[in-house]
Amino acid sequence: MTMRQQDTELVRAVQGLEDGDSSVRLRAAMAVGTAPDPRLIGKLVERCAIEPAFHVRDMLTWALTRHPASMTVPELLGQLRSGRAQARSQALHTLSKIGDRGAWPAITPELLSDADDEVARSAWRTAVVLVPEGEEAELAAALSTQLGRGGRETRLSLSRALAALGEVAAPTLSAAMTDPDPRVRAHAAATERLLHDPDAGFELAIEEAKRVVALGSTGQEG
Repeated sequence: MTMRQQDTELVRAVQGLEDGDSSVRLRAAMAVGTAPDPRLIGKLVERCAIEPAFHVRDMLTWALTRHPASMTVPELLGQLRSGRAQARSQALHTLSKIGDRGAWPAITPELLSDADDEVARSAWRTAVVLVPEGEEAELAAALSTQLGRGGRETRLSLSRALAALGEVAAPTLSAAMTDPDPRVRAHAAATERLLHDPDAGFELAIEEAKRVVALGSTGQEG
């Protein structure tokens, strides 16, 4: 392929990624992933930050994983400082798919406690994937500061992240079950149940934990 043909293909790919039709954007992202072109990494990352369609964002992430991590990771790390929540969230998601542990230092306490639930959830999942051996307990302690946060999906994401760390999370969860906040205690108890029984339903675990917490706060038994 001549240089002119390559430039034409590049322009066509960029136009496809910016098309108003999500199906066109999806096909364009798939094409870029099928025939990776490092010149398009910046455009893929840029689109991740603003793409409204979930299935297209997923394809953009896949396309990025098809390029060398040495080229994609620095671009993605830059997005973690973006003021746009979707840029941070999608960059974290993509980093978790790439799995380059060199990105671990960028998973800061600020990201783990990000005010945007979707960013925080992405940070929790990514942290579990990238955490270096021997630092799992420290991560569990950082994650436990978010217990009791948000609605069902947010709480479930945190529980899954903590449970994925295994038994190193148990002491932190035990400590959280003495927290003054009943929401924290219930969430910690439900997470501990999931840790020891992965097949337990989260809703049932939460309800059982709330019951135990309520009984404990009134000094009743049963």
